[in-house]
Amino acid sequence: MQSAVKPRLSLLRIIEMNIGFFGLQFSFGLQQANMGPIYGFLGADEATMPLLWLAGPMTGLIIQPIIGAMSDRTHSRLGRRTPYFLIGAIICSISLFLMPYSSALWMAASLLWILDAGNNITMEPYRAYVADRLAPEQRSVGFLTQSAFTGLAQTLSYLAPTLLTAFVAKDVLDANGIPMIVKIAFIIGAILSISTIVWSVWRVPELPMTDEEQAALEAKPLTPSATAAEIVSAIREMPRAMRQLSLAMLCQWYAMFAYWQYITFAVGRSLFDTSDPSSAAFRDATLTTQQAGALYNFIAFLGALALIPVVRKLGARLTHAFCLSASGAAMLMIPGVETPAALFVLMLGIGIGWAGMMGNTYVMLADAIPPERNGIYMGIFNMFIVIPMLIQTVTMPLIYRPILGGDPRNVLILGGTMMIVGAIATMFVDAGRPVPKIMRAEAN
Repeated sequence: MQSAVKPRLSLLRIIEMNIGFFGLQFSFGLQQANMGPIYGFLGADEATMPLLWLAGPMTGLIIQPIIGAMSDRTHSRLGRRTPYFLIGAIICSISLFLMPYSSALWMAASLLWILDAGNNITMEPYRAYVADRLAPEQRSVGFLTQSAFTGLAQTLSYLAPTLLTAFVAKDVLDANGIPMIVKIAFIIGAILSISTIVWSVWRVPELPMTDEEQAALEAKPLTPSATAAEIVSAIREMPRAMRQLSLAMLCQWYAMFAYWQYITFAVGRSLFDTSDPSSAAFRDATLTTQQAGALYNFIAFLGALALIPVVRKLGARLTHAFCLSASGAAMLMIPGVETPAALFVLMLGIGIGWAGMMGNTYVMLADAIPPERNGIYMGIFNMFIVIPMLIQTVTMPLIYRPILGGDPRNVLILGGTMMIVGAIATMFVDAGRPVPKIMRAEAN
C-alpha cells in the first residue's frame, strides 16, 4: 500500500534522485562498448562469443525478481530500496576495477557475472524507488529522466577510451593485449558507480512509511518461502498490458543484445576490412564503434528529454512504436555504410530507439501495475529483457555460420528486422495511451 498523496518534486530533485542511475548506466555502457573487444583481444571465437555474455541475462533472470520481491518487503532505517542500491554499487565498483586486469577468457567472463550481479541488485529497486517516490503524474518525467541519464552516462562511457587517447596512446597494451585506455576507463567507472548512488540517496531519501504500510509489511514477512510465493502470485496475477508487452520486448532486446555483441566486428569488416582482433585496424574499428556508441547515447539523452511532451500528447505506445521503427531502419542500413560519417548519421535512429527502450516501456508498465507491488513487478518485467537475451545467446551460435554466413553484418540485418516487428507488436499493447487534455491540465 502506498501513501494516498505524495509530495510533488521539483525537476532538480527528480534529476538528483536519478543521478545514481548515471553511475549504474556508466557501468553498463562500459560493458556494451568493451566486453566484445576484450573477448576478442583474449581470443574468443565470433560464433560462440554470445555464450560469454550469459552473465547479464542469467543474473537478471535469477536476481531481479528475487530482489524486487525482497525490496517490497524490506523495512530498514535506510528505507525499502536504499540497502540494495548500496550493496549493488559496492559489488559493481570492485568488479569494474578488476575487469580490465583479466588475463584469460574465463577470468573476464567470471568477473562479468559478478559485475552483472551487482548491477541487477541495484537496477530494479532503483526503478521501484522512482515509482514509489513520485506522484503518478510525475512518473513519466521520472522514468524519462532515467532514460536521459542512461544516454548521458553511456555517451561518456563509450567515449572515455577515445578521450583518454589524449593522454595515453591507443596502442599501449598490457601483457594480455588489453589497451591501457580501457583499463583507465573501467577505473573511472568504479568510482562513479558508488559515488553517484550515495549522492542520490543522500539528497532524495525514500519517503517514511505510514503506519498502514508498516502494518502491511509486518503481515508479509521477509522469508524465502514468502518471497517465492509472492513471485509466483505476481506472475499469475500479471496485468494484461504487461503480458501484451512481452512480444515487443522479445524483439527489441534480442536485437539490441545482438547489436552490442557484433557491432564492432561488423564495423571492422565494413569500414576497416579486418576480422583480426589482434590487428591495429581492429583497434581503430573499436574506437570508431565507441565513438558511434557515444553519439547514439548522446542522442538518446537529448531524445529522452524531447520525448517527455511527446509521450504526454501521443502516449507512450505510439511514441515507442516510432522509436523502435527508427532503430530498426538504422540497423538495416549499417552493413552498407562506407564511411565513418555515414555510420554516425545512422546513430540518430539507434539513439531514438534506445531512448524509447529505456523510458517508454516503463511508463506503460508503471501505469498498469498496483503500486504496492512496484518492486516485484519491476523485477518480473526485467524477465522480459533477460529472456530475449538468453534466447539470443543460445540461438546465435546455432545460426551464425549456417544461416548468417559467419558475417556480423548479417546479425545487424536480423536485428533491424526484429526491431520493426517489435514496433508493430507495440501497437497492440493496451497501455500508454495519450493522457486526456483535462488530466494534462490538472497535472500542470
